[in-house]
Amino acid sequence: MRIVRGKFRHRVLQTNPGLTTRPITVRVKISLFERLQGYLEDARVADIYAGTGTLGLEALSRGAKSVVFIEGDWNAAELLKENIASLNVSENTLCWRTDVTKCSFRPKDSAGFLPYDVIFFDPPYVHAERLKAGTMLFRSLQRLAKPEISAPSAKLIFRCATGTKFDVPPIWQPEELFEYSSMDVHVFTKTAAADDQEKPEKDDSIPATE
Repeated sequence: MRIVRGKFRHRVLQTNPGLTTRPITVRVKISLFERLQGYLEDARVADIYAGTGTLGLEALSRGAKSVVFIEGDWNAAELLKENIASLNVSENTLCWRTDVTKCSFRPKDSAGFLPYDVIFFDPPYVHAERLKAGTMLFRSLQRLAKPEISAPSAKLIFRCATGTKFDVPPIWQPEELFEYSSMDVHVFTKTAAADDQEKPEKDDSIPATE
């Protein structure tokens, strides 16, 4: 896998073998990021279910200000750290190995990295198929809409298998759908104050480097 555009163009990234983190193909990445380019300049980005960072690092290459990577798999997180080191972008990134369905999305030492302007949310396809109101993943999207976590009019980029049916909190309104051979990429826009979101939770964050 490589970065296809921007200041890190052609730099090769390490990826997990097999389908553990479902890295996006170069062809799809080129098409997707050409469509998303207008959202990325100087943006604060969250790459959730980051894998080894191919989406967030592409965004950084194309002008994003910073990226917070959130990934639960130990092997993927270690390879992600190696990719960050190889690009020398540690000052613009935070890596947080944690459970997406339970975390606050606000790692320690994240001043300047939030609120997020662009959020890549890329769960395993089987989890996307189970995304319904009341589930832990649904509540994660509610937490992401909190004003201290995401900016007004933030963009949520959600990847799933072609034709997947799922529910998202109504604060995330559909804007665009990009269809590829085996996947759909949905773009949602945050449209209203998160008054009806979950009550504040105890901050369960841990140092972003752990």
